[in-house]
Amino acid sequence: MTLPVALSGKDVIGQAKTGTGKTFGFGLPLLQRVAVPADAESGRSTVAPGAVPSDIPQALVVVPTRELCVQVSNDLQTAGKVRNVRVLAVYGGRAYEPQVEQLQKGVDVVVGTPGRLLDLARQKKMNLSGVHTLVLDEADEMLDLGFLPDVERILKLLPAQRQTMLFSATMQPQVIALARQYMRQPTHIRATSPDDEGATVANVEQFVYRAHSMDKPELVSRVLQADGRGLAMIFCRTKRTAADVADQLKRRGFASAAVHGDLGQGAREQALRAFRNGKVDVLVATDVAARGIDVDGVTHVINYQCPEDEKTYLHRIGRTARAGNSGNAVTLVDWDDMPRWSLVNKALDLGFPEPAETYSTSPHLYEDLGIPEGATGVLPRAARVREGLDAEAVEDLGETGRGGRRGAPAAAGSAEPKRERERAPRDRSPRRRTRGGVPVKDGAAAETPAPAAAEASPAEDAAAKPRRKRTRRRKPAAE
Repeated sequence: MTLPVALSGKDVIGQAKTGTGKTFGFGLPLLQRVAVPADAESGRSTVAPGAVPSDIPQALVVVPTRELCVQVSNDLQTAGKVRNVRVLAVYGGRAYEPQVEQLQKGVDVVVGTPGRLLDLARQKKMNLSGVHTLVLDEADEMLDLGFLPDVERILKLLPAQRQTMLFSATMQPQVIALARQYMRQPTHIRATSPDDEGATVANVEQFVYRAHSMDKPELVSRVLQADGRGLAMIFCRTKRTAADVADQLKRRGFASAAVHGDLGQGAREQALRAFRNGKVDVLVATDVAARGIDVDGVTHVINYQCPEDEKTYLHRIGRTARAGNSGNAVTLVDWDDMPRWSLVNKALDLGFPEPAETYSTSPHLYEDLGIPEGATGVLPRAARVREGLDAEAVEDLGETGRGGRRGAPAAAGSAEPKRERERAPRDRSPRRRTRGGVPVKDGAAAETPAPAAAEASPAEDAAAKPRRKRTRRRKPAAE
């Protein structure tokens, strides 16, 4: 539905459920409308009017998270290999120099996060005057959650005559109204299947249980031993909880890794690579990984903590059942989270107003998810076949910070090289020790004979000992 409109150069607002191919919807027209040197040599013409091969970017894709930036850039590189389209990923947490060097060599498409894009533009390292196609992926996140000022600054750097495309699975009416300010007669395309009218994907089988926080690790360990379980993603609300759950699962024998904001960029990319390559089969993440991450073979998504709202719930469970596959979504609701879950359930009409009270030994848990009888909270040694996170090589990214915060310590597992500062030796003069005005040599005071001390005059004695200064506070004039 999107391709004919986007290829013609018109503005598009695309909305469809997670896993239905939105990256393909804007990626193919974007690559088709870019003019590359190979076109000029062969005499082929591009769809974009007036597009000529150049070394400055012709298309810009703005995404909210670093992980999504890496994924989209990899997809565009794969799709653009035939036409030799030069794609560059620009995001924080990496060194500036390699990105600036590639921009100087020439780039056709730039995929980046708002912060790093603005930094390079302010430093005059990136010229956006030739961009004729702009894409905002996960547009509601970009315009709704604090990115709007950065997006507006980026829009001011772009030419007025351009094609703008916005794509997301969830888009509120106020976000659409806000987006229309920056678009010219956009076509709003909302793609749904005739037999799939619900808010969630029909291929996702959803289970909701009311669980106690102290029993959740045991419960999750049993869910991860369900029959037919492939890769699994566990979502938490806080960074500390994500790190703690990943450590607990690792101690229980599961090949787990964590992705959250306190980790350095090298550790985050290492965990995602290990998850994609199958060395790790359980990825514990905060909502930073809930947007757009596409990994083949994810069969189970577990909401360890109740999502904040219905949009977060949709994006979380959308990591499974992608591209027509099926999957399972398990949500654990604590007693304190029941009011929040009631709002999510009502907004999406899920049909789980009162989740069943469930523990790690509840029979209906084993029956619903196909957990074998006798499964415990520890993975049997015979089933520990994954290589683990340590088997994935760490790429030296030349990181600009530690976990994105100045002075923050390197997180465990980040595998960042510890660079000790080489300090030049300081010339320090030896301390002169005195005792009673007399220099101390070899730890003992220089002894003077008693007669000489007795013959010392009062003036000499006063010169040897510094006189103590006494001061008095002046009384007020009235007194």
